[in-house]
Amino acid sequence: MSRVVIADDQDLIRAGLRAIIEAEPDLLVVGEAANGREAARAAVEHRADVVLMDVQMPDHDGLAGVTAVRRARPEAAVVMLTMYDLDDYVLGALRAGARGFLLKTTPPGELTAAIRDAAAGRHVFAASVTSRLVTAYVGRTPPADRGRGAIDTLTQREGEVYRAMARGLSNAEIGADLHLSEATVKTYVTRVFAKLGVRDRVQAVILAFESGFVG
Repeated sequence: MSRVVIADDQDLIRAGLRAIIEAEPDLLVVGEAANGREAARAAVEHRADVVLMDVQMPDHDGLAGVTAVRRARPEAAVVMLTMYDLDDYVLGALRAGARGFLLKTTPPGELTAAIRDAAAGRHVFAASVTSRLVTAYVGRTPPADRGRGAIDTLTQREGEVYRAMARGLSNAEIGADLHLSEATVKTYVTRVFAKLGVRDRVQAVILAFESGFVG
């Protein structure tokens, strides 16, 4: 059971997130907060595994809240959840120690899957954020052949899934493109991660650009 704290200054948003999260049998909302300082206290008090943190909150905003949570309860993964995907917010959150950055438009199923991933130690990012991070990374890193050997071991279908993933598509979108069920796509994604020796989607996408598999 993953224990979640929700930090958002809007009561309606917190209530909606609680309803989505608590509909899952393996997720439990253990606390709520209206700013970053309260989020850090709640994370400690309720032994949170994951803190969903809004960016713009009064008194003590989400970026300051990430730092506060990381100091008070370093075991907790902080995932930013906001309407905005501006570069300054993304980079600020990552520098402060956030495990991921999602938009409030994220579908419920993807949100709860991201909470599980964050609790398991993986980074989670909205597709638009992943694309931006990759662009920034590739822009300052010269092309390399790293990873081509591992990529060459992918089957044709695994390569198709990997290419779609590198384009920033979600599992559901990949399934629609390739006429596969979302469960089947998840299986292929897991196989791709294993063959490439990467931990998460961001590492996989960066490798795709570094190696020249996509560009």
